[in-house]
Amino acid sequence: MSATMLANLSRTTDPQTMLRRFLALDAVVTTTNGLVYVAASGPVGRLLGVGSGLLLELGVFLVLFGAGVGYLASRRQPAAFPVKAVIEANLAWAVASLAALVLWFSPTTAGTFWIPVQAATVAGFAGLQHLALRARG
Repeated sequence: MSATMLANLSRTTDPQTMLRRFLALDAVVTTTNGLVYVAASGPVGRLLGVGSGLLLELGVFLVLFGAGVGYLASRRQPAAFPVKAVIEANLAWAVASLAALVLWFSPTTAGTFWIPVQAATVAGFAGLQHLALRARG
């Protein structure tokens, strides 16, 4: 991805601001997803074909992870090590989601659609955060 495309996506040419914006977007999406899983684990679980207990646990994890990413995004200059940890966690989540889809879950049609979409979204956040971190130097 070119620097121009990255700047257009983040609406800034400042790598520090890019990184913070991509972290903040990740935090909002992750926390919102987690809150939905916590508040409606039963209906969402039935919709996706995923156990409600697992969805509740994942929701709690996502809320906590999203809050941590949000805290990191709120820092004037997020430290590289925690940003790298977020990137690696996002990549691990994406891989684990796809593995679970193939190996463990028996999802509904909605789940078969949702699981790869959310995995791609999370992997996309990881990619954008990595590029912004690299641009920051």
